[in-house]
Amino acid sequence: MDRYPLLESLTLPADIKKLTYEQLEELAEETRRLIVGTTSVTGGHLASSLGVVELTIALFRTCEPINDRIIWDVSHQSYPHKILTDRFKRFHTLRTYGGISGFTKPEESPYDAFVAGHASTSISAGLGIVCADEVAGRSRKVVSVIGDGAISGGMAFEALNNLGSMKKPMVVVLNANEMSISRNVGALSSSLSRMITGGVAHNMRDDMREFLKAVPLGDKLWGLARKLEDSALSFFTPGILFEELGLRYIGPIDGHNIREIERALSVAFSHDKPAIVHIVTTKGKGYAPAEKNPSAFHGVSSFDVATGAPKKFGGGKTWTQAFGEKLVSMAEGDSSVVAITAAMMDGTGLNEFAKKFPNRFFDTGIAEEHAMTFAAGLAIAGAKPYIALYSTFLQRAFDQMIHDVALQDLPVRICIDRAGLVGQDGPTHHGAFDISFLRIIPNMAVLLPRDLNELELMMEFSLNYDKPMAIRYARGTACDVDIPAAPIELGEPEVIADNGDYAVVSAGHIFDESYKFWNKLKESGVNAAFINLRFANPLNKERLIELLSDKKAVYIFEENVKTGGVGEMIALLLADYPVKVQILALPDEFITHGSTAELRSACGLTAEHAWEVFQCTKS
Repeated sequence: MDRYPLLESLTLPADIKKLTYEQLEELAEETRRLIVGTTSVTGGHLASSLGVVELTIALFRTCEPINDRIIWDVSHQSYPHKILTDRFKRFHTLRTYGGISGFTKPEESPYDAFVAGHASTSISAGLGIVCADEVAGRSRKVVSVIGDGAISGGMAFEALNNLGSMKKPMVVVLNANEMSISRNVGALSSSLSRMITGGVAHNMRDDMREFLKAVPLGDKLWGLARKLEDSALSFFTPGILFEELGLRYIGPIDGHNIREIERALSVAFSHDKPAIVHIVTTKGKGYAPAEKNPSAFHGVSSFDVATGAPKKFGGGKTWTQAFGEKLVSMAEGDSSVVAITAAMMDGTGLNEFAKKFPNRFFDTGIAEEHAMTFAAGLAIAGAKPYIALYSTFLQRAFDQMIHDVALQDLPVRICIDRAGLVGQDGPTHHGAFDISFLRIIPNMAVLLPRDLNELELMMEFSLNYDKPMAIRYARGTACDVDIPAAPIELGEPEVIADNGDYAVVSAGHIFDESYKFWNKLKESGVNAAFINLRFANPLNKERLIELLSDKKAVYIFEENVKTGGVGEMIALLLADYPVKVQILALPDEFITHGSTAELRSACGLTAEHAWEVFQCTKS
């Protein structure tokens, strides 16, 4: 069993201020070792957390973390923060059902200032806290930590503009590591990267230091030079941009030098105006496999610590892989097919597309709103855009789907990855709402594939569909059911069986549970119709009424919240008929983290629970 002698001996976080810098290095090493060891079992966001260990320590030495507010943008890099506050002894429960969250969560700890799982929110939240403190007469430090990927998001710039104009005393730490999840794109990120890798500012500082050390009174002259440093560096760094926005710029700073970070933070806190501290870090710092391949170690499943190799693999092809492969195949036969994503090339399965068709692949960076309207522009000019986003991030582009895509009836194909429950990432990442918000958009077709074969059929159908369309699929591997798929017809459900006094209706990738339930009914001698809905919108409602209105009971499965879902819609269709409608869906609440199997069980979204409901219904 691994031991962490320093961590085990400390009262955290108070004792961090008492340690020598030599001890702080030991603390950083133990913290990294604990993060690697834990995520090798539980999975999690490894590389990003390893990169901010020294920053976290420096923040805790210059702030009072129980009182001052530290907001971690996205917060997938908050593992050191959790370990060094009040969760060291619980850290082994990371991302497990009933354990601690992989993101900051105020209800979990008073040290967590804000819930975060999406990018570019920290500066807005921090400014809100500062202004509330001013109204309440409180005085405390507020720090927002944001990466160079997240700061490229439009919301971050809106917040910076507001912060600079309001001139509130708040510190923004810009963590530049050239990575968000996939490699960053965009002009600002490129500017930061050129500055960091070119080393102009660093070389200028180092040369000046060495020169002054060799002359009389060099120490005093160096002190004077440091006072002039900020204004001098603005000619060589992005500092001029932030200065023009009204923020004092300090940096760039070595993000793995605790002493240097402390000094920069102290300078920032000493001024009664907003400041930005620019640090340079290595994503995956301290763990060689993660440093070598930070994208692969951004979010990991269990792995072997010695090699970094995954301990286990999925049982088959994933939805994401199937989507990516099919889109490549379609693009080979149609030169108008283009692909768009928002800083999620790896996660959405578009790597191979980007390699084969670089001129037809577009990564907008962390900017889902722009990505959606950009896709609308592509469509109106004759291209066939496929925009791939996680369900949880699609929420950000709701207005653009309505105003820029659906209102103009443009053939944008929205490919929704991670729909439904996503497991250990929890409530910030579950795709629990997309059926509900997509169904209300006029002109929007919403397709729900039951398996990989049907996903491919729906993508083929989308190629020549000249209106807005969304295809919704899950994380991980799909169910493997040997039922041949019928051709796709707009709005038409697939009738797998049509007999008996009961009916099972399945919406999308929850097909595995509904199929188990249908089989359980058959095995018990109960004949039941089995309908694969295929569409959430449009739907042939007359056909559904014909199929379901004479049943004693209908059991509807969907991995979406109940309100606004297909179950609610079908219940309204059958309201005038003597049929009991049982909706097995996600509850209308935010769902915690845990494995998908654990969460389905907790939500009652299983064949076993449906059987219990059936027993009650028939009696």
